[in-house]
Amino acid sequence: MSLLTLTKENFEAEALRSSVPVLVDFWAPWCGPCRMVSPIVDQIAGESDGSYKVGKVNVDEQPELAAQFGVMSIPTLLVLENGKVKTSSVGARPKDAILAMLR
Repeated sequence: MSLLTLTKENFEAEALRSSVPVLVDFWAPWCGPCRMVSPIVDQIAGESDGSYKVGKVNVDEQPELAAQFGVMSIPTLLVLENGKVKTSSVGARPKDAILAMLR
């Protein structure tokens, strides 16, 4: 499954109304820890068998989405299920910890 670029235009359809859990990475290009997490998130997206989706929100381009979810620090990872935040974490995390959020 491919990585989704989430925007205010597609967020509801792709993330909030998704029939599967969605891992959302709130990031920015200037953020060092975001650059550490990004390849892990990309890898998790590539390994998806369709039982979950992965998307990224650039907080500089989508400040409304960051505000909607109360994102104060990045990277912030959220798992959305049935339109609600199931779990979240702030800061760089190893792959196994990110995958555990999806379980």
